[in-house]
Amino acid sequence: MAQYPTRRPTDRDHRPDEAAADLPAELTTIPWIDIHNHAHTLSWNDREKFALSGCHSMVMMAAAYYWTPYKPVGPEDVRYLWDDALARLGPIRDAHPFDASLGIGIHTGARVENYEELLDVMPEYCELDEVSAVGEIGITESQHVSGWDLDGQKDVTRRQLAIAADHDLLAILHTPADLRDVEFPDRVHGSIPGYEVDASLGTEPVLTGENPKREAIEIDVGLATEAGLPEERMVLSHADKTVAPYVLEHTDCQLSFTVSYPWLLGVEPHHVAEVVAEYGPERILVETDSAGILRSDVFAFKRTVFELYRMGLDVETIRQVVYENPRELLG
Repeated sequence: MAQYPTRRPTDRDHRPDEAAADLPAELTTIPWIDIHNHAHTLSWNDREKFALSGCHSMVMMAAAYYWTPYKPVGPEDVRYLWDDALARLGPIRDAHPFDASLGIGIHTGARVENYEELLDVMPEYCELDEVSAVGEIGITESQHVSGWDLDGQKDVTRRQLAIAADHDLLAILHTPADLRDVEFPDRVHGSIPGYEVDASLGTEPVLTGENPKREAIEIDVGLATEAGLPEERMVLSHADKTVAPYVLEHTDCQLSFTVSYPWLLGVEPHHVAEVVAEYGPERILVETDSAGILRSDVFAFKRTVFELYRMGLDVETIRQVVYENPRELLG
């Protein structure tokens, strides 16, 4: 044991050398890809945090229901968001040393009227080099302010999945949040929410099963089959342990865990590690879903890298989950 020239004994004098941590330096240099975020709505400083913590690339979802000014949403609202994201993309690429691309889609978080107008022009957007995915799309349990019946959601989702298939693009699918096991603290003087959407304006759910997230996924997978999109080209976002067995045992879809706001989704790095340990890393991804309206932590992705190692995954497995898997999907 090493002898220290301190005047009084320290902890090291009582600790065997083999007890010292032997952390691999590679943990600090693993690149990562964020397959799903809304980083174009963040500040310059927040986007710099992506670069500082090792982000190699990201896919920014160009439209989301909470950014549209009116409810119900019109085609011009969604089209504006697509165009705004395209306009921001060039300066973002110029200012930060990571690659960035866009997901173009019609989100079902609020009803979009006359959405056929968007479907008519969507193929032109999908031909752009800047667009790497159709998303985020998919069946949603309930909407914000303006409800969308299940048949309408199925139609717009199926037709977008067909566009993804026609252009050989990934489809990135929002899956409804399962908040049943998330513990929220009691509020004495009301709530200061972590997001800037009025949750009290939610509409009646159109999915009424025991697990709406799984129900939505099963519908999405069926729609992809109808649309001719291979399951392996589907990324199911906002994953959790309740749907992992179904997805990884009965489909070929990719499963992406949102780790930047556990206060809402209840998903922590150890959940990712447990799924990888049981099913392997081949179809597991990690995402931030960071957006300007939501209290989320950009550094959570890098912290997840460290935590996956603490939970027992080796460096190569971690690298596959956070970098190799999304890199292969995005080409």
